[in-house]
Amino acid sequence: MKPLLSSGSTKPRPVHFSCETGLLDAIQKRLLWLSTYMVHHANKLRAAPGGIKVGGHQASSASVVTIMTALFFDFMRRGDRIAVKPHASPVLHAIHYLLGNLDQRYLTTLREYHGLQAYPSRTKDPDPVDFSMGSVGLGAVAPNFAALVERYAAAHFGGGEQRRFISLVGDAELDEGSIWEAAAEPLLAQLDNVLWVVDLNRQSLDRVVPGIRVTQLEEMFRANGWRIVEAKYGRLLQAAFKRPGGKELRRAIDEMPNEQYQFLLRASARTVREVLGEPTAGYSDEELLPLFRDLGGHDFEVLREAFSAADQSGEPAVVFAYTIKGWGLPIAGDPLNHSALLSSEEIASLAEELGVDPQEPWGGFAADSPEAELCRRRAKELFAPVALSPSSIDVPHELGDHYAGLISTQRAFGQILTSLARRAPDIAARVVTVSPDVSVSTNLGGWINKIGVWSDIEESDPFLNLGPRVIRWQRSRKGQHIELGISETNLLMMLGQLGLAAEMIGEPLLPIGTLYDPFVARALDAYIYSVYSGGRFILVGTPSGVTLAPEGGVHQSVITPNIGLALPNVAYYEPCFGLELEWILLAAMRRLHAGNESVSAYIRLSTAPVDQSLLPTDDRERLRRDVLSGAYTLLDRSHEAGYSPGRNVVDIWATGIMVPQAVRASNELLQDSIHANVVNCVSPDLIYRAWQGTVHSTIDHTDASLPPLTARGPVITVIDGHPSALAWVGSMLGVRSWPLGVTRFGESGTPDELYAACQIDWQSIASACRAAVGN
Repeated sequence: MKPLLSSGSTKPRPVHFSCETGLLDAIQKRLLWLSTYMVHHANKLRAAPGGIKVGGHQASSASVVTIMTALFFDFMRRGDRIAVKPHASPVLHAIHYLLGNLDQRYLTTLREYHGLQAYPSRTKDPDPVDFSMGSVGLGAVAPNFAALVERYAAAHFGGGEQRRFISLVGDAELDEGSIWEAAAEPLLAQLDNVLWVVDLNRQSLDRVVPGIRVTQLEEMFRANGWRIVEAKYGRLLQAAFKRPGGKELRRAIDEMPNEQYQFLLRASARTVREVLGEPTAGYSDEELLPLFRDLGGHDFEVLREAFSAADQSGEPAVVFAYTIKGWGLPIAGDPLNHSALLSSEEIASLAEELGVDPQEPWGGFAADSPEAELCRRRAKELFAPVALSPSSIDVPHELGDHYAGLISTQRAFGQILTSLARRAPDIAARVVTVSPDVSVSTNLGGWINKIGVWSDIEESDPFLNLGPRVIRWQRSRKGQHIELGISETNLLMMLGQLGLAAEMIGEPLLPIGTLYDPFVARALDAYIYSVYSGGRFILVGTPSGVTLAPEGGVHQSVITPNIGLALPNVAYYEPCFGLELEWILLAAMRRLHAGNESVSAYIRLSTAPVDQSLLPTDDRERLRRDVLSGAYTLLDRSHEAGYSPGRNVVDIWATGIMVPQAVRASNELLQDSIHANVVNCVSPDLIYRAWQGTVHSTIDHTDASLPPLTARGPVITVIDGHPSALAWVGSMLGVRSWPLGVTRFGESGTPDELYAACQIDWQSIASACRAAVGN
C-alpha cells in the first residue's frame, strides 16, 4: 500500500517556480559577495582580541550560492523547512538579510558574542533557522524526523500543510554514520516530502575525496528506497555532448577521478586540452575552460529540472548537485581552500567583478529594482508564524495510584503510563512514546496495548489469530507509540523533533523515549544536538547500572549519571520508589512546556524490585515537594538515644537502587552505636545545580539558596554509577566525604556479587561509615 501524502492526496504535487534566471543570477552574485565579505570582515577588519583566528568558510559558502538561491528564491514555498550545511551559514544569513529577516548591523557580527553563530543555530541566531547545524551530520538528518513528526501530528490532530523538508548536505558529510542510520530507518522510507540536495564539490576539510564515490553513494540511497536525481552538467556541457565528439567528451569527464578533475579546474586550457584530447578540438581556449567548469549545481535551469523531478517522485529524494568549491572566487577548486581566506586585494577585485560599491559593502538592492521586488515577494511567500494549537496541556500533579510490595521503578514506569491513559486521557493524547526496538524490554507493553503503534499504513497484528498475546502490535495512524529500528541515534533525533512540534508545526506533544541506559552514551551526539536545538522531551534509561548483573559489563551503565549532570537544559532524576517516579514523570511533563523554564528530563530506572514500605507517606504533599526538590532525608536518626553529632553521626547520601542498601547499612550500624541518617538524593542534578547557583550568586551578587539539607556529620555517597556523580556532596556541605560507586567494568553475576565487587553493597557502605566516624 502506498503511504499517504501529508496532504491526504496521492496525486503528484504541482511544482511552481518563482522567476526568471536573470534575476536569480543577480541575487546569487549579491549573495556570493555578502557571504564572502562577511567572513573577510570578521577575520581581517574587525578587531580580534587575543589574536585568535575567527575563521569562516568562504569556499564552502561559494559552493552553494547557486543552490541556495534556487531554493529560497525559486523552489521553496510557504511552510517548507530547510537545514543548511554548517559551513554555508554566511549564505543563509545573507539570504535572510536580503529577505528582510535580519538587520544589517548583524552582518558585521559573524562568530561574535551574541552575534551570528559560526553554524546555523535555532536557539542562538537572530534570524530564522529551522534546524541547528554542526558536525557529525546530525543537522542534515533532522528534517527527516521533522517530516515524520508532521505526518504523526496530521494523523492525530488534523491539518498539516504541504511542507517539504529539505537538507542541503555537503558531500563530505556523507561519510558520517548518522547519515546512513537515518537513511536506512524504515519509517522514514514512507515519506514523500523529504528532499536532500548534496553539494557535490568532491572536497573535504583536508583533501580532494579520492576516486569516484558518487556511484557508490547513489546506490546506498537507492537501496534504502530513495529516488536519485542528478544535476551533473550545465547546459553548455549538455549542448557540447550533442555535438560531434560529444560522447567521447562526456565519457572522458564521467570516468575522470576526482583528483584529476579538481587539478584540471585550476589548469590552463592547454593542459585541459592535452588531457581531454580530440573532443576539445572545436573549442577555443576562451571557450574551453568555461565549458569544462560548467556543472549542474551552478545552473539554475538544471537545478529547476532536478528539484521538480525529485519533488514529484513520491519517495524521499536526493539530488546530487555537482559544484565547484570556491565557485566564483580566485580559490575555486584549490584542494586547500576549505579554510582559506581571500586577501584584501582579492576582495577588492571581487567587488569590482560583481559590481559592488566598496564604500557600501553591505548594500542590498535599490528599492524599486526587480531584485528588491523579488526579495519582498519571496519573504511574503515563504514566511508566516506557526499557529499554535489551542489545546492546553494541564498535567496533573499526581494520579493517586498506590504502590505496594516489591516493585521496580521500570515496572512502575509502565504502570504510570497506562494509568495516565485511564485517568487523564486528554493529557495522554499528547503523549508519544518512542523506542529503538526495545519497547517490550523497557516495560512499554501495557501502554502499547492501550494506545497502539503508529504507522502511516494500517496493519493488524497477524499473530492475534494464534490466540491471546502479551503485546498486541496493532499499527494505525492513530497509534501513539513509534517503534524505530535499532538505532539510539535515530531515537534521540526523533525525540528532539517531537520536542519541537509546538514551534515547528503548532502541536505541543509530550515525547517520552526509552532505551537501555548503557546506550545513552551511544546516542550522546544526537542527545546533545537535540537539546541544544531546543527540543524538550523525556528520556528514560532502563535498566541501568551493574544492577543489571546477569547481562554482563557491556550492558551495565557506569558513566550515564555524569551525562545527566553535565548536559545543560536537562534535569536528571534517579528515583527509588514508584510514587517518586509518578511525581517526577508528571513534573517532567509539565516542565516540557513551561515557557522560558522548559527543560528536558533524563530518568534513570532499574529492574530491581524495591520494598515500597521503606517510603513513608504520612505527609504526602510535603513528601512530593521534597522529592521534586531533588533530595530529602528518608531516614532521620536525630531523635534516637545516644545521637551525638561529631562523635557517632554520619549521613549516607544514596541515589536510586542504592537506597535500600543504605537503609540496611544504617540499620546494621545501630549495633555499633553509629547513627547513620539516610538522604535519598532523587536528583543529583537538581541539587548540584542549586549548589552551583549559590556559587554564581556570590559572583553575580544575586540571591540563591540550597534545599534545607545540612551536614550532621561526615558524608558517605553511593550510586550505581561512577562515584564522581555524587563526590561533590561533601564539598557542598563543607564536610569530609567518602564517595562510593562503580569504577570498573562489570561482568555477569548476581546483583549482590556485583555490588560487593564494586563496594557499593550495604557491608561496604557500613564499613565506610565506620571509617568516617573513626570506629
